[in-house]
Formats: sequence, structure tokens, C-alpha cells
Amino acid sequence: MRKLKNIKVIVSDLDGTLLNPQHTISDYTKSIFQELHNQGYLIVVATGRHHLDAMAIIDKLEVPVYLVSSNGARIHSPNKEQLFAFNLDNDVVKAALNVEIDPEITVVLFKENVWQTNKWNEKLNSFQTELKYRPELVDYKNLEDFGAIKIFFSCSDHEKLVKLKDAILANSSEHLHHAFSLPTCLEFMDKSIDKAVAIEQVLEREGFTLSEAVSFGDGFNDVQMLSSSGKGLIMGNAPSILKETLPDLEVIKTNAEDGVARYIASKILDKEFATS
Repeated sequence: MRKLKNIKVIVSDLDGTLLNPQHTISDYTKSIFQELHNQGYLIVVATGRHHLDAMAIIDKLEVPVYLVSSNGARIHSPNKEQLFAFNLDNDVVKAALNVEIDPEITVVLFKENVWQTNKWNEKLNSFQTELKYRPELVDYKNLEDFGAIKIFFSCSDHEKLVKLKDAILANSSEHLHHAFSLPTCLEFMDKSIDKAVAIEQVLEREGFTLSEAVSFGDGFNDVQMLSSSGKGLIMGNAPSILKETLPDLEVIKTNAEDGVARYIASKILDKEFATS
């Protein structure tokens, strides 16, 4: 008998959530998601990653998955049909970057087929075990086409990102909203774009609502998704400030412990899968 009732949909973030610290899906997690599919659950992955990057990862689950990528700016069906796409206008991105940016900060524009960056960043590259979404070094001072899916900044110094966030919002708050997917990663999207909005589009297509979904996440780009789901669950490895922001939500095991799969096994699937 299932312990968590009325759940028909499983929604999960990727990095820090479904993926282990090596940025891969464990065999145990794969087995649990295959059992979810066998028992008729709808599966949605909602990530800040670009769709080309994310598709290479979720393909390893070997089950049908709806993909919400770039924090909601793209939606793809399980057969990889693009269902929704939104790009930031050239002038909006150009205005956002027209602020003082500390030289330690890596700047990235998510384009359709490449990500344009001002510097080579080994830490960012390590997030892709297979390089399906390739970087392109650019000089933003000489760039003509600033149109992008989203704007992304990375820096080991969180306070430098906070300062940059404030400067960009002072210029562009009428067009953009931000999220820290990690303390070291700052992202800007159009105000209309959010994981939760995109997930609702998927569920409406399939005849479900967010009240029938359980969702898993670890970053501030997951806040609306977690708070609007029937059951929102925060990863044990999530920043403490996220746990404090959503104090009513349960905190589960870390991604290093297969927290998502372990929770699904014990609370959603039949008991014998809890110790697989």
C-alpha cells in the first residue's frame, strides 16, 4: 500500500537532486524511475540546464520523461518535440550586461546550440560528463547578437554575485527575475519564466494538476515548484537558507545518498523497492 496518496506525477530537478555529486544518475535511481514508469506515473525533469545538455542525461533513465529546461524557457515532450520556447530579446540582455562585472565572474549566455562565455571555466565544464552542449569563447564587447535563452553567472565568491544581481536588477527589474541555483551560480530569466509555470503547462497537457505532484529540488530556482506542488521535498544537501525559506517542507537525504530515489521507494512505490 502506498504511503503517499493521490500522487500521480514525479517532478525532479537535476543537479544536486536527481544527479549524484559526480553529476550522473546512479543505477539505483535509474531502477526506481523505471519502476515509476512501469506503475504509470508521469515523470517530469525540471532543470536550469540547457535542453541539449539535459537530454543527454535523462536519456540514461530509459523511460519517457517530459523535460522543462533553462528554468522553464524550454519544454520538450518525451519524444523530444519542442512544446514551448522563449528567448530573451537582444536589447534586454545587452542592458543587463551593461553593468560593472567583476573579472572573477564567468558570464554565460545560453544560446540554442552553444553557450557563449567570456572565459573557460573547468568547474562549469565538469557538469557535463558528455559534452553535448558546447562552449564558445566570446568577447562581449564585440558581440552583436545578445539574444539568449537565459543569462548565467558563476563565481566562487557569493557576495560578488549578490552585488552583480543588485546592479542588474537596478537596470532591468521590469524585464528580468533572478535565482541562485547554487550560491555560486546566478541566473536571470524573463519575468514570465519559471519552472512551476512550465510544469503546469505539462500537467495541463496530461490532465493533471500540481496538487497531484511530488517535487524534489535543492536551489532557489526550485522555490515556486516546491511550494506549489502537492508535496515539495528539499534535498539534505540544499543550502540552509533554502531550508529556512521553506521551513514547512520536509528535508530528505542528500543527492550523494540517492535521496530522491530512496524517498520514492519508501513513500510512493511498494515496500520491496525501499531496500533495492
